[in-house]
Order: sequence, then structure tokens, then C-alpha cells
Amino acid sequence: MKLPIKYPLLFLFLLVVLVITSCVQPEPKRYGDGMRRGVPENEGVYSHGITDFLEEVDNYELELHSFMFLRHNKIIAEGWWYPYRPAVNHIMHSVSKTFTSTAIGFAVKEKLLTVDDKVISFFPDELPQTVSPNLEKLTVKHLLTMTAGHEVAPEFNMSTDNWVQSFLNVPVVNEPGTVFQYSSYASYMLSAIIQKVSGLTTMAYLKPRLFDPLDITDIKWEKGAQGISAGGWGMRIKTADMAKLGQFYLQKGKWNKKRLLPEAWINEATAVHIYQVDESTFEQEMYDDWAQGYGYQLWRCTHNAYRADGANGQFIIVMPDQDAVIAITARVSDTQKVLSLIWEHIFPSIMDRPLKENPEANDMLVSKLASLQILDPFRTNEELPVLKETIRSYMMEPNERQIQHVSFDFNGQGDCLFSFVDDKGTGSFLFGQDGWQYGETERLSPYFLNLRRNPEGLAPFNVAGYSSWTKENQLELRLLFLNDTPFETYSCTFRDTEVEIRLTNSTQPQDVPLVLKGKLQ
Repeated sequence: MKLPIKYPLLFLFLLVVLVITSCVQPEPKRYGDGMRRGVPENEGVYSHGITDFLEEVDNYELELHSFMFLRHNKIIAEGWWYPYRPAVNHIMHSVSKTFTSTAIGFAVKEKLLTVDDKVISFFPDELPQTVSPNLEKLTVKHLLTMTAGHEVAPEFNMSTDNWVQSFLNVPVVNEPGTVFQYSSYASYMLSAIIQKVSGLTTMAYLKPRLFDPLDITDIKWEKGAQGISAGGWGMRIKTADMAKLGQFYLQKGKWNKKRLLPEAWINEATAVHIYQVDESTFEQEMYDDWAQGYGYQLWRCTHNAYRADGANGQFIIVMPDQDAVIAITARVSDTQKVLSLIWEHIFPSIMDRPLKENPEANDMLVSKLASLQILDPFRTNEELPVLKETIRSYMMEPNERQIQHVSFDFNGQGDCLFSFVDDKGTGSFLFGQDGWQYGETERLSPYFLNLRRNPEGLAPFNVAGYSSWTKENQLELRLLFLNDTPFETYSCTFRDTEVEIRLTNSTQPQDVPLVLKGKLQ
């Protein structure tokens, strides 16, 4: 019996569909951050250029914490330097400013304000007795472009009750709009204006407008005086969230084909409004990413790029001509070096066409990304004995940290649980033996030694502990605060029944340690 003609035709149709679909590259896998992934060569980027950049970062001993590279709205390379991890929020420092200026963009769109509005119009009850002509001229745009007219950038701390009032009382020496003077409190004033016109903190105001559409969650942001989002600093987000903001700007204010901000605002925000120096040299024009001009809380870069920029190397770099975004977190002092390495190695690797597949180069890149780690805190070539299954407890002499008691509890692998009792209670941190161990704490990092830092609502903090014996009687402990990047070092010297602990941190001079002494109990 013959099959009806429709069945062989159906079989043939299904066979053709199977062949066609087997030849189509599947959509890149989506991860928890909602971003698509791709292969560098498929997106027109040579893998070896990215690898060379990462190798040079190691060669110069630049402490990067994360790196994410997007091309054509796909993540083509991403890595975290162990012990930093994708899920841990990282301090943004002045990258926070770009989120604040974005909030101003939404407020302009909603006609809550204009960039030409006078700053004094928002705060009639907090003005000085005499409003100077220059203060009267000060506008929102001047705050956005760091041209508020101050001779010296204002600085306040948490002992100052009203930062808005204090800012308005600082003499405006120069005519607003004429002189670039970088100021975190200009950004704070923008945040205060958002709260004034919307009734919401800048963080709350951005949630339905930016954070929710871009699926940016678990944001932490310091508050200044009067409960106002700090604006100019203090945000903590993930690397993928940084990349999303960069992609949002690259797409001229659109996300998932929906317009959130007008393209005209993005163009205005990313244009040059003031130059950092009156007359730049040829070398500055060609190579100095700090002399290319300033937009709305954004820095222009060489190569027609622009960036959100935070202290110690927090970057969101947008390259419109290349349809690319790079996000970086770090703790480096020479931030221009990081940018220069990008222009030297990554920038020339970006082509305007898909490239031939190069599995060997891609495998090398994947291997490099998987092996990233910050330098070991303590290096020694000696093979030293490691204490195991041992507990040592000490009663401490009076000291300024008011630490009364410390103990060292070593497990079977040599990891050390270091505990202490002070006037705030008990603190315990686990330090891995020549490796990192993760933990959480309510205790503040050295970051909060600055009086303008406000820890309210930010705890618990992620930490990682590393221990190493550098001499037979000397144990080094490094406590790294992953959200804020500073660290503490406890250099512990054991002598018979005594211990001496020299405590330092990365925000203060290392040659002035706090010395703690104790006796075995």
C-alpha cells in the first residue's frame, strides 16, 4: 500500500527545515544579567588584542578587579580578578556622577526642570543673606559641566548639617560657565535638585525610569546630609550594570527597542561643553584622556570615545564609532595607563566586519580570562611550617582600638579564624592559608574613615581574607573589603607567650601602624 503524497512531502519539508536550522548559529546564551554573549571574531574583534591587553595589565601589575567588553550589544569578553566575583557590588566612586546626570535627563524629559534653571530657584530657604551676581547666574547646566565658578572645590563632611546651604554659601569667584573645577558637591547639588523636584531620592527616582528597564538590581548608594543620595560618589553596583549603562548611552537612550531618554539629551550630555585646560599641547590632544573635554558628568576620551570615570580606575568607556563598550573596576593609581593600554591593544583589534574564526586565539583568551587573579599579598620563596588544629588566645594591653582580646583558630588546612573583642562586640574573619576565604561583616572598612562617608543601609559588607607565614613566627593577614576595595593588614609576630600585631590599612600611611601587644591566656 502506497503512502498518500502528502506524507513524503511533509517528510521532505521537515528534512529541509532540519538542515537549515542546523546551519544557523544559535542565539548566544543569556546569563542572569540578561545580557547576550558572543565570540570576539564573530563580532569583528581579534581575540589576541584582548589577550594582549590583559597580559600587559599583569606585566604592569595594575590591579584590575573586573573587565567586560561589549561589541554589537553582546558581551565578547568578561573576567574578574580573583577574589572579585561577578555577583559582588563594587564601589563606583565618581561613576556615580553619570547616573546622577542621567536622572537630570529624565527630569528634563518630564519637564520637572530645565538645564537653564537657576540653582537658587530650587532652594529659596537655604540661600545666603546676600546672593552674589555669580551665584545668581549659577544654573543646573553649570553643575552638570563642573563650571560652577568656585576657586576651590567645596568639601563638607557628615558633621555639617546642611550641605545644600553650605554649598550655596561658598563664594562663587569666577563667572559660572567659564572655568572647569571638578567638584563632587556640584554632583551632590544635582541629586538634591532631583529630590526637590520629584520628592524622591535620586536612587528611588531612577528605579522605575532606568534601573528597572535595564534590570539593574541590588543597588547601594550612600546618602549625604538630609538623606539625599550622595550623587557624586558612593554607588555600588555590578560590572554588568556598568556595561548596561554604557550600552544605554551607546544606543542613544533606547533599551530593548524602547526609547527611555530622547536622543537629543544623549547627544547633549556626551558633547564637549568645557575643556579642562585653556590651551592643550599636541601631546595632550593626542594622548591625554584628561584633556579631551567634559560633558554632563562624562569625560571625553581620545579616539572620539567618552567615559564615566571613578577614582582608582572605575570606567565605563563608550566607543560610538566602534559600537563598543568596555566596563572596568579596579584599584589603580595610574588610571591613564589603563586607558592607554586599551587604545594600544584593544582599539586596533576592532574591525568593521566579522573575522575568520580563530579557535586557537579564542581558547587563549578564554584561558586568560579564567585565570585572572590579583597579586598574592605576601610573597615568599621559603617553605615554612604552617600551624594546624591549634588555638591561641591572647589578652591585649590597652590600645586606641580598644581591642581587649584576640584569638587565632587554625583548622586542618591551616586556615585561620581570627577573632577579636572590642568595645563594639566580637569580630571574626576567616583567612585562607595562601588563598582567599570569603565572608561578610557589619564592620566598616577603612573607606569610612573619611567623615563624608555614610555607611547607613550599606551593610553587610563582602570581605575576603588571605593569610601567609612569611617567617617561622610571623603570620600576615590581609582583609580585603570587596565592595569598597580598601584593605587591612595584620602583621602578627609570635614570641613565646606574647603576640605583637601591627595593624595598617590601605587608606593611611603604611609606616605608621597601630601596634597591639598581648599575652597568651
